[in-house]
Amino acid sequence: MQYDFKQLINDKDFDKIIEICEETPPPSVAELISTLEDSTIYTVLSIIKNIDVKSEIFTYLPIDHQIQLSKIISKSELADIITNMSPDDRVDLYKKSPDEIKDLLTRHLARAEREDIIKLSSYSERTAGAVMTSDYAALLADFTINEAIDHLRKEAPDKETIYYAYVIDHNRHLIGSVSLRELILAPSYLKVKDIMATEVIFANINDDQEDIAKKIEKFDLIAIPVVDDSNVLLGIVTHDDAFDIIRQEQTEDVEKMMGITGYHQTGVYLKTPSLTHFKNRVTWIVILAFLGSITAMVVHRFENVIQQLTILTVYMPLLTETGGNTGSQSATVVIRALALGELSYRDIPKVLFKEFKISFLLAIILALFILLRVYIFNFENSSTILTLDQVAIIVSAAIAIQTISATLLGALLPLIVNKLKLDPALIASPALTTIVDISGLLIYLSIAQFFLNNTV
Repeated sequence: MQYDFKQLINDKDFDKIIEICEETPPPSVAELISTLEDSTIYTVLSIIKNIDVKSEIFTYLPIDHQIQLSKIISKSELADIITNMSPDDRVDLYKKSPDEIKDLLTRHLARAEREDIIKLSSYSERTAGAVMTSDYAALLADFTINEAIDHLRKEAPDKETIYYAYVIDHNRHLIGSVSLRELILAPSYLKVKDIMATEVIFANINDDQEDIAKKIEKFDLIAIPVVDDSNVLLGIVTHDDAFDIIRQEQTEDVEKMMGITGYHQTGVYLKTPSLTHFKNRVTWIVILAFLGSITAMVVHRFENVIQQLTILTVYMPLLTETGGNTGSQSATVVIRALALGELSYRDIPKVLFKEFKISFLLAIILALFILLRVYIFNFENSSTILTLDQVAIIVSAAIAIQTISATLLGALLPLIVNKLKLDPALIASPALTTIVDISGLLIYLSIAQFFLNNTV
């Protein structure tokens, strides 16, 4: 449902605004008001008296709105909003804010929140530490079941989730986990250590965020605990954060596959300056232009062959497109398998053998198709040097070899790049397509030259 907040403000219908904001889910309210000017958003937030509702709506606003609102909201009100945000959300705001906003945030927060922000923001980007929250439920192993339930009842309002609690010793070492369901069903005279699971799936503070998201997805977890090298529990990464990570990683992979560099973030296309888009795109465009010049050098090298066999130029686009398509297909499936942890550098022989079998079958189909294409659409051979049969053999052989070589290149290059600790998406289209174009023209024109030399 759409609401005209500007009109409601002009009509001074504040009760209606409060009603909308309190009865509509905060993400929906944030989406509705995110299209408004910051001053109007500020007015809407100022009308809301419930600090929990106000903080939730603020949390779901785009980060650029949060930063601008931080400049105009009163210091005490901002401190209340930030205090009620979850630790990972307020740290995200803190890390992306300019220095003056960072100073404002830390100066007007309570000591506990201030220290939490500084601690969480100190972890390296794209690690478990950078995306975790310190709002987790922890229980001592010596708690009785009743003590544990009472503890969770008191902790619940301030924690992101209490469906799973993590069991620690007096030095905060992670030693187990227990679900709320298990606590409720357990006899009251037992202790937490009697019912806890000791085999806990956890993450290290320095683990890559993508690996964390994969663990949460693989084991169907609500959250995963994060520990340091001494097994001290530091925080948790929740499933909703895992969704954000997966979406961010997918955006990054897609943009890298298109040769776009820089910081990869979803939902910010129109808000990103044109100069930033230019900087993100120019590097690979220049590199690919240089590689394209190599293609021109190959054509120039075989200029004599092309002049004598102009009919060959008709099939050049078909050759390069076929190579690009087959290479991109194999690269895509290998990159996907690498992302899911199905492949490693040691699997190169298996991958190449599998892709060779696939490409060999594709090569036969494409070669037969090209043979028919040449005979059907070239009733009169424009070449006086080679026969139509020879032209057909040149083109179909080149397509077959190009299909096999492009497929093997598409499979091999991502594995090599991954071994070098780089993102395999870097080698995907259009970089791979350009490389395959060069190899395809070399194959095509070399076969043509061989026939030409043995005919003349």
